[in-house]
Amino acid sequence: MQLSMLANEMCMLDLRKLFFSQESGLKNRIRHKKQCASFKKHVLFAGSRLLVLFFLSLPTQVLYAENLINQTNKLITKGAFSQKAVLDSPAASIATEIIANENASIANAVTSIITSKHHPYLLRSDFQNRAEDIEILYKMTGNKLLWLGNAQAKKNIVDVLSLLENASANGLNSTSYDTRTLQQRLPLALSIAPDNYKQLALYDTAISISLLRFLHDLHYGRVNPKDINFNLKLREKKLIDLPALINSSLAQGTIGQLPELVEPKLKQYQKLKQVLATYRMLAKDPVPFQLFVNKSIPPGGNLPQAEELREFLVKTGDLAEEQSDSNAKKSNRYTGNLVAGVKNFQLRHGINADGVLGKGTVAAINVPLRQRVTQIELAMERLRWLPEPSAGASIIVNIPAFQLWAFDDIDEFDATMPNMRVVVGKALENQTPVLMAKMSFIDFMPYWNVPHNIVKKEILPKLMQNPGYLAGQNMELVTTFGNETKAVAFTGSSIAQLKQGTLRIRQRPGKKNALGKVKFIFPNKNDVYMHDTPSRSLFSKSRRDFSHGCVRVANPDQLAEFALKNQWSKETIQQALSTPKTRRVILKKSIPVTFFYVTSFIDQYNNLAFYSDIYGYDAVLQEALNKSGDLSDEAIFAPPAEPIPLDIPEPIPVEAIKPGEQIKPVEPIANYKML
Repeated sequence: MQLSMLANEMCMLDLRKLFFSQESGLKNRIRHKKQCASFKKHVLFAGSRLLVLFFLSLPTQVLYAENLINQTNKLITKGAFSQKAVLDSPAASIATEIIANENASIANAVTSIITSKHHPYLLRSDFQNRAEDIEILYKMTGNKLLWLGNAQAKKNIVDVLSLLENASANGLNSTSYDTRTLQQRLPLALSIAPDNYKQLALYDTAISISLLRFLHDLHYGRVNPKDINFNLKLREKKLIDLPALINSSLAQGTIGQLPELVEPKLKQYQKLKQVLATYRMLAKDPVPFQLFVNKSIPPGGNLPQAEELREFLVKTGDLAEEQSDSNAKKSNRYTGNLVAGVKNFQLRHGINADGVLGKGTVAAINVPLRQRVTQIELAMERLRWLPEPSAGASIIVNIPAFQLWAFDDIDEFDATMPNMRVVVGKALENQTPVLMAKMSFIDFMPYWNVPHNIVKKEILPKLMQNPGYLAGQNMELVTTFGNETKAVAFTGSSIAQLKQGTLRIRQRPGKKNALGKVKFIFPNKNDVYMHDTPSRSLFSKSRRDFSHGCVRVANPDQLAEFALKNQWSKETIQQALSTPKTRRVILKKSIPVTFFYVTSFIDQYNNLAFYSDIYGYDAVLQEALNKSGDLSDEAIFAPPAEPIPLDIPEPIPVEAIKPGEQIKPVEPIANYKML
C-alpha cells in the first residue's frame, strides 16, 4: 500500500521536462500518463534491470533519480510511508545505484586530472606544486564536483572569477590565474551534459587550481626569496590550511571573503594595499605630469609650470587642496605653500627637504606613477615572504631607505618609536645583505679585527708607502684574533706575512676605531653587524651607501638603550661608552633583526615613502616574477629537525660573561666586515 502511494506520488513529477520537452502538449500528456502507469508497475513489481531499461538515457536517469530521492524524502517527512519500505523498494535501490555510478565516474575523472598534474585549460598547465592541496581539497568531498552540478554553481563560480579578476587590488596579476579563459568557458561549462564527466571535471578542477594558486600567491608570494639572495627565515610549519578554507567558504557562500583570510596581517602590508588603490587611479591619467626645468629653481624663483606642479602635489597628497588658494594659482612664482608641498614630496622620496627644484627632485617628480604602482606591488610581494612575526621587540633596517626602526611590537609603528639614519654597503661593491638574525650580545669599546680582503685591497698599499701607517691608525699586528693574543712588532717580513694571511691586523679601541664605541652582534653567515662610527658627517647625506657591508647607526646610544632597557640603566650605558674598557653584554632575551629591502614604505608618520633602487633589486624581482611559476612549499618551509641520537653526551655548561665585566679582545664569529 505504501509503495503504491509512492508510485502515485512520483507520477506527479513533471516528466515532460525530463523526456518530452521537444514534443507537443497533447503527445506529452498521453505519454506522461502511460509512463506513470508503467512506472507505478515497476515500483511495485519490477526488478532493477527492467527499471533501468525504462529510462531513455543516462543523463535522464541521473536527473530522475535525483528527483525520485528528493520526492521520497518529502513523503517520508510527511509520514506517508516508512523509510524502510522506501529503502527496500526496487525503485529506491535503482535510484541510489544510478547516483553512486555517477559519483564514481566523476571521481574517476577528477582523480585522473589530479594524478596527471597537468591541466589543458590552463596557461601554466603543470600544477604539480599545487597538486597536493588540490588532492586534499577534493578528498574532502569524496572527489565530487565542487563548483558545477548544484543550484549555486553559477553564483559560486562568478564569485571566484570576480576574485581572480580583481587580483590587481592585492598587487597580483589576474592573467596568472587564467581568468579570461575561465570566464569565456563558463557559459558552456554550465550546460555540459551530466554524463560528460571528463569535461565537467576539467572545468571544475580548473576553477579550483586557479583559486588555489591565487590564494597561495597572496599568502606566501610568487618567488622563492633565496633565489634572489634574500636570506630570510623559513617558515617552520603551515599555519593556514588553504583547502579547508576553500571548502568552508564554499559551503557557507563566503567565497568573496577568502582574500581577507589569507593575506598578510601586517599593518605595513595593509596600508600599502590601501595606497596601491590610490596610485592605480592616479596612474590612469592619460597625460601624466612632466616638469621641465633647465636649472635648479630655489624658493622664490620663477616657475612657468607652477599651477601644474600644484595640481600634481595635490594629487599625491603632498599639498592639501585648501592650501592651493586661487591667488597662488594665478602666479608663476615658486613660493609659499607650493614650496612646502615640494618639501613634503622630498621627504617622502628620500631627498633633502630644502625646497629646491634641483636635478634629483625633478627626476623624482617625473617618475611615471605607473612605476610607483610597481614599487608598491614589489614591496607587497616581499612582505609576503616574511614568516608570521613573533611577539616582542624587533629591529628593522630598510636598506634603500637608509633607516632603522626599533619597536616593541611589529604593529606598533608610530612616531614615538626609535628611528635613526644608517649607512649601508656601497652599491655594486659591498652591498649590505638581506637577512634575518637575532641580536645576542653587544660589545662596548670593541676591537676591530680587520678582514683579510680589506687588508689586501686597502691597508697593504698604504702600509707599503708608509710603514708608520698602522701606528697612525691605532692598529697592531697579531698572529691570530683571540683573547690572549699579544701584538707583534712590525718587521721586514711583515708585509709578506700579511699577504699570505699568517699575520693579521686589528684596531685597538679608541677614537679612531672604525666600529666606534659599540658593536651590535647578531651571528649570521654574512658576518655583518651594526655599529657606531667616527665618520659622523656621512649621516647628513641623503644617499648613504658608503660602508663595506655592515650597518653604521647614527644613534648607537639610543639603540643600546632600546636593546638593554630591561637590563642596563641609561647611566650604565653611558659609562660603558665613555670608558676604554672592552665590555660584552649578553642579552637576556635575543632581539630579532631584519635587514630588508623595499623601495616603497609607510613610515611612522603614516606617509607613503619611495626610495631609489640603489642595488637594482626591484629590477631583479620584476624579472623573476615574469618567469615565476607555482612556488614550491619545500622552498618556503624549513625541513623537520632530525632527531638527536640518544648516545650523544650532554654539553658541558659554559659560564657566560656577566654584564659590565671587562673582557679581553674576543675572537669573532668570522672575519666581520667593516662598515
